[in-house]
Amino acid sequence: MKVFILTDLEGVCGVFRWEQTLAEDPAAYMEARRLLMGEVNAAVEGAFEGGAARVVVDDGHNAAKSFIPEELDERAEMVMGISGPDDLVVRQGFDCAILLGYHCMSHTPHGVLCHTQSSKTWDNYWINGRLAGEIAQMAIRLGGFDVPVAMVTGDEATCAEARDWLGDDVVTVPVKTGLARQGALMLAPKRARNLIREGAKEAVRKAPSLKPYKPRFPLTVRWQFKDSEIVDLYRGPGKKIDATTIEREVFEAKDVVRP
Repeated sequence: MKVFILTDLEGVCGVFRWEQTLAEDPAAYMEARRLLMGEVNAAVEGAFEGGAARVVVDDGHNAAKSFIPEELDERAEMVMGISGPDDLVVRQGFDCAILLGYHCMSHTPHGVLCHTQSSKTWDNYWINGRLAGEIAQMAIRLGGFDVPVAMVTGDEATCAEARDWLGDDVVTVPVKTGLARQGALMLAPKRARNLIREGAKEAVRKAPSLKPYKPRFPLTVRWQFKDSEIVDLYRGPGKKIDATTIEREVFEAKDVVRP
């Protein structure tokens, strides 16, 4: 059993301020990175307890600058870098994936640090007319490699979004309840890690019964940006719908993110 863990940062227990997600505030960012590594190692431990023979963890936040390599469980491997190294690794074949520390889509009520792809430039995002976020994007991309999403962790709204897209068979571990975009009722980090470890164990054991998320292509994907200049400068294959919106048909899972 081979497990691929993809990480973000906004959904980690203890993270609730934008300053914690940006390197511009070194102290706050380091705090969040240490909280992330605690959850990563909990998921790694649970995956091995559930029967994994190999666990690979992908640093998926801030251009792969969030991990503290020295703190990673020595049984795991890690993917770091940009320009598609995760795709090169996932092609090696995995039985399931875990989305760890994820956040809900833009404009989710009480969603902690909610956004889609970029909090600075993206506004809304639709797949076949349905509002979607990064969970759906990643599930489709992984489905292109026949890898099912077995577990998602984050705030309660994130977990609800995961079940809405992937069904009730996906294991979800809520580690906080959103009170505002930058406010949450948190579990103690140790408690959150215990739940993540148990969730990962359950997810890996369930993996053989799960199916990859594979929608029928082509998909109609629409991007709405915060700034009209992004659309003004756009020269890609999509069509401009209005001053801030681009739409195009997507024929492969790898293209669900790129307008």
